[in-house]
Amino acid sequence: MSKFELKLPQMGESVAEATLTNWLKEVGDTIEMDEAIFEIATDKVDSEVPSEVDGVLVEKRFDVDDVIKVGEVVAVIQIEGGVETPLEESTEKEVEEEPVEVPAGELEAQMASVKESVSSSTPDFSSSERFYSPLVKNIAKEENVSMDELEAITGTGKEGRVTKNDIMAYLENRSNGSQVKEEAKPKPETKTAKVEAPSAPKETVANKPQGSKVQVGAGDEVIPLTRMGKLIAHHMIESISTSAHVQSFVEVDVTNVVNWRNKVKNAFQQREGEKLTFTPIFMEAVAMALKKYPLMNISLDGDKVIKKKNINLGMAAALPDGNLIVPVIKNADQLNLVGMAKTVNDLADRARNNQLKPDEVKDGTYTVTNVGSFGSVFGTPIINQPQVGILALGAIRKIPSVIETDQGEYIGIRSKMYLSHSYDHRVVNGALGGMFVKSVADYLEAWDINREI
Repeated sequence: MSKFELKLPQMGESVAEATLTNWLKEVGDTIEMDEAIFEIATDKVDSEVPSEVDGVLVEKRFDVDDVIKVGEVVAVIQIEGGVETPLEESTEKEVEEEPVEVPAGELEAQMASVKESVSSSTPDFSSSERFYSPLVKNIAKEENVSMDELEAITGTGKEGRVTKNDIMAYLENRSNGSQVKEEAKPKPETKTAKVEAPSAPKETVANKPQGSKVQVGAGDEVIPLTRMGKLIAHHMIESISTSAHVQSFVEVDVTNVVNWRNKVKNAFQQREGEKLTFTPIFMEAVAMALKKYPLMNISLDGDKVIKKKNINLGMAAALPDGNLIVPVIKNADQLNLVGMAKTVNDLADRARNNQLKPDEVKDGTYTVTNVGSFGSVFGTPIINQPQVGILALGAIRKIPSVIETDQGEYIGIRSKMYLSHSYDHRVVNGALGGMFVKSVADYLEAWDINREI
């Protein structure tokens, strides 16, 4: 009898785990290939995970709200023969297990122990800003490790996460009467010195409310942060603490771009069935600038620079609930303007309808965000880790400008906007950061008003 183990797929370059939010199938259900079995959520995307085979679901390895690491087996599917139901297994166990007579005194002691364990409070790990694997949470519950104790443990795993060895070492120290906080004092200093350790901002976020308690007054409404909101807040703090953010601003005359789009947009929509917005034009300009300055298309790994082969542009998109998601345009430099427009429209539409696939939000090498869509003139965006740059597009405005000609200078009405470039000053100096954004501006200002599409 053959069984297939369905594992959690890779969610993205910087995503190591995901939260199981919903089971779409129950044990015993028949499943077809590519049919969704469960839903997962990360800070980047909510997505369904489909089956890779035809068969019957015979086992669930995780419950809703469990945090699952990439590569872990989530479900077991039987692809041949009958169904091994959990009922059969439980029946066998009931037959094998015979009642054992227990002395009255020992029975009373066991009941007292059970009552004591039931009455003890169980930690609520959902309130934590840190991720804990199901194994670590189970150990903490079994050993009655409080939430405060767990938050104080310094993790040695990826991105500062608490591993099984970390919590077991803490339990051993606790049983010996030693204090984990005293032993962990030098570790945060070491991680801060290395810059690359992300656990420090997590502890800061977790401890901050204790020192600045917000008073809730009469009539105030308390709105809990959503899961995605918590993750976004954490990653923003992590990015600020990881990268040395510097900004450069350039004003761009996009009059030719505006006039050209107004001239061709109706014909484009009739021919392609797609709207021609400004976004694909800006994405094309950024892709060309990244080809010219490939050292903006990098990531920093410790003391090594990873120069990316592909130009994959992240496109920040606002969701109806106010959160943000960043679908990725793969190999953006290889698309013509028609292909870019179709890709941008498709990703934006499916992002708004929560239909993006995990593969469509990973492997980004540079990000563009359009703050102008909300009327902002310019902004100072936070870098999307592990990238080293992000460009904000300001609102296009008609303003009076000095126009230089061979016959002299005069005042005219021009369409202008600001480009705001945030970059990681650890690896990108001011010259490179400034030349890159100036290259984007030059590409837009030199736009051919007679360009065919």
